[in-house]
Order: sequence, then C-alpha cells, then structure tokens
Amino acid sequence: MSTLVELVAKKQQELDETIILVKVNGKLKEIYDKEITDEKIEYITTKSSIGIDTYKRSVLMLMLAAFNNIDKNKEYGSVRVEYSIAKGFFCDTTNKKPITAKFLTSLKNEMNRLVKADMTINKETYSTSNALKLFKEKGMQDKVRLFNYRRSSVINVYELDGFVDYYYGFMARSTGILKYFDLYQFAHGFVLQLPTKENPELVPEFIPQIKLANVLDQSTKWAHMLDLDTVGALNDHIRDGNIGSLILVQEALQEKKIVEIVNLIKERPQTKFIMIAGPSSSGKTTFSHRLSVQLMASGFKPHPIAVDDYFVEREQTPIDENGDPDYECLGAIDTKLFNEHMTKLLNGEEIERPRFNFKTGRKEYNGEKLKLGKDDILVIEGIHCLNDKLSYTLPVESKFKIYISALTQLNVDEHNRVSTTDGRLVRRLVRDYRTRGANAKKTLSMWESVRRGEERNIFPYQEEADVMFNSAMPYELCVLKPIAEPLLFSIREDEPEYQEAKRMLKFLDYFLPCNADNVPINSILREFVGGGCFRV
Repeated sequence: MSTLVELVAKKQQELDETIILVKVNGKLKEIYDKEITDEKIEYITTKSSIGIDTYKRSVLMLMLAAFNNIDKNKEYGSVRVEYSIAKGFFCDTTNKKPITAKFLTSLKNEMNRLVKADMTINKETYSTSNALKLFKEKGMQDKVRLFNYRRSSVINVYELDGFVDYYYGFMARSTGILKYFDLYQFAHGFVLQLPTKENPELVPEFIPQIKLANVLDQSTKWAHMLDLDTVGALNDHIRDGNIGSLILVQEALQEKKIVEIVNLIKERPQTKFIMIAGPSSSGKTTFSHRLSVQLMASGFKPHPIAVDDYFVEREQTPIDENGDPDYECLGAIDTKLFNEHMTKLLNGEEIERPRFNFKTGRKEYNGEKLKLGKDDILVIEGIHCLNDKLSYTLPVESKFKIYISALTQLNVDEHNRVSTTDGRLVRRLVRDYRTRGANAKKTLSMWESVRRGEERNIFPYQEEADVMFNSAMPYELCVLKPIAEPLLFSIREDEPEYQEAKRMLKFLDYFLPCNADNVPINSILREFVGGGCFRV
C-alpha cells in the first residue's frame, strides 16, 4: 500500500510537467500523506488552469513568508496584493516605505532559500471561532472582517516557516517545485512576476503596462477611500444598510470619468471616430450609450457603429486550428468594406450602412443612410478597434481609442485577489442566461475559448488606447450572486464543468447578497441584470 505522496513522486518521474494537485475518485485534492488502496488517481499539472492558479497562490505565500523573514521589525508594515498586471501581482506595503532594488534582491534570495529547503506548506483546519481569534492576535483585521460572515464552521489555515495565512483555493504541498518567479520594482511597490500555464517553467519578460497600472491604481485608491477594498469591508456596508449610498457614489465616480473622456475628445477637434474595444462582459454597449449621452450634452451628434455589422459572409469566415469558424479573428471582418465606408464618411460622402443578420449569416442593406456633418461623430465598438489594421486607411488624428474592461479593484482580503476574469465570468453567466437562454454549462464550456481570443486580439493592443475606462464596481458581485448561484448549482457532478462551477460557488459564498433594486437604471451593471434604460 502506498501513500498519495509516494504515488505522486513515482508518477513525477514519468512526466516532464510538474504535478501540483491530484483528483481522487474525481474530487480535487491537495497532495498529502494518505494511504491509497483502490482509489482512482488523476494527476493535475501546472499546465492546467487549476494547476497554474495553485502554483501562483503558493508562490505568493512563499513571497509573503520570505518578506516576513527579512522584515522582522515590520519597517514596511504588511504586504498588500493590490492587482494583477503583466502576468504577475502588483504588491504594495502599508507603511509606504520605498521598495529598493537591494531589498528585492534580499527578498528573492530568501525565496530561493525556502525553495531549496523544500519546506512543507502545512495545512491545519481551525474552527471559525479559533481562526478569528488567531488572525485577530496576528493583527490581520482584513481576515477578521471576512470570517465574521463565514457560514462554514471550519477554516483551513496554512503555515510556511512560521508565517500563517489563509488562501482561497488549493495549495502546493511544499516549496521545492516553486522555482519559477521573478521580482521587479514598479511604481511605488513591486511586481511578483509568474509563469503561465502555456509555459509553466518560464517566467515571461516583465513589460510595464503604464496606462493599465494608472487606471488600476486610481481604482484601488477609490476603493480604499470608500472602504470597499475587501469583501469583508463590503459585507460590513451591506450589513449596516448603507450600501445604497455607496452604490450612488461609485456610479458618480464612473460618470465623472466619462465626462473627463468627453473633455479629452473635445481637445482633439479632428476626432471623427471613437474606437472602443474591450474583453467579453466589459459593458462596452452600455458604456457607449453613456458616452454618447455626454457627447450630446457637449454639442456632438454621436452615431453608434457596431463592427460586427461588417462581418464577412458566413461562408468566408476563416477557420481556426481546430477546424472551427474563427469569428473573433480580424479576418472575420470585411475590413475592405469597413475602411471604404469610414473613408467616405470622413470625406463628407454618404453611405448605406449594412446590418449583419446573424440568422442568415449575411450583411443586409435596408436603405439606412449616413453622412457626417460638422458636429457628427462615430462611436465604433468592436474587439479589434484598438488594432490599426482594422482601420488602416483612417488618419491617426481622426481616431480616439478607448479601452474598457472590468478591472476588479476588490480583494477577498489583503492577500487574495478577486480575479478580473472571475468578475467578467459571473457577469457573462448572468447575461447569457437572461438574454440568450444559455445555461451555465454552456457559458463555462466556452470561456477558455473566449479567453484565448482576448489574449490574441485585445490585450496586446490595450496600451495603444488614448484612455482606459474601468467598468468594474466593488458592489457588483453582491448583486450578481443571487442570480448566478442557482445557475451554477444546475451543473451536475458528472459534467466536465462541475469543478469550475464548484470553485465559483465557493468564491460567491464570501459575499452577502444585495438587491438589484439599488442599481441605477443607467448603470453598466444593468447590461447584465436587466432593467436598464438603454437597449442592450
């Protein structure tokens, strides 16, 4: 009879990929010293989504334990994981003492020492009351606020080299496999750079994303200012009954940002094309409407254009590497016709707009004419709008580019991020069900493909935007939770999407629910929950 640890060690000799978790009889488990008899074992490596997420969490704990070791006098205070950027985590410290290159070298050396020592990441299950007492004693008030709303009677607490913490999700067994990471000075903190599942043994080059970082930094400051930076803080506001006023403040901050964007457009009188792009479920359509309202208030006559109306005929759609139609590549757009029409409009000529019929897979012409006057401006929305290959004939000065995404500024606690991707996924689950009759199983099954398309067609161009707009709101997951949970519970245990549904349900369990009646009718969130004033 062998233990799980022994089986993993034996299997690892046969694989190039690093095993980090296992499935025992179909259930995901951490690797521990349990004797195995006739159970069915599946090995999860860092080349899977679950595996690489586990790796990243474990390296984060490695970094925090090393930081704890070298900053024994707490000169830097505590470390806070603020947001994801450039394939890594941007971290800051509460005392705001500048992070030097010398300090990062020491931190990296200590991390490598812990890796070389192959230290066990110990897990202990506490009662919720004892966990609250533990974290209160350690001054981790963010975790105390979080666990005040804990439904479960127990909490898993992890320990590494004397450092104790809580993590949302599974962890590696020991530090020996956590070899791949790097540290970079950035802004007023540092970035913990990590590998991807495509190349789990290669740390990608750190490419500073200045515009994205500025938007995330501003959103983080808003969150701290409103005391909406962690889930525990958000739950406190819902419990105390003042979430309604905080929703209005958050919406006002977004409206203020939209006004600022319009003022920037006014400073560039040659602008005729406002090009808007962003990943799935960013709220592009509602944002376009709200931007158009502010443009009209400033004397413009905006006209919406959907790049999707310029799809090539269905039989001309390019085929991807799997032999399926690739509707998200640039080749799926009739760029020749799009540029011909936009150039005519820029030159003061009239065009007849196409409308793409998604049932027949063809463009249709219904006598809809368009001609631009002095105050007319086009608001163009599409995934390729930041890529100049879409609008190759248009002068640069005629285009104003906007990147929009739901860049979550909320943390579960100071060391556990609420993933931007998870936030968008919950939005999409709710919208797909409401507007397309799609169940959660279908949405989850398509999500990996959607993400690959975003990595190819959107994210490489985000820094080329003239301005970025963050459509995420700290309160939104509380509103989406009561709608999303029943959808996720519909996925059966024997279905391939079950593990992801279970993870999402555990994630949503942190949040208290909030009634959608508090959400203004022009909010971007209305694009997903319904009841908005715009036709989306």
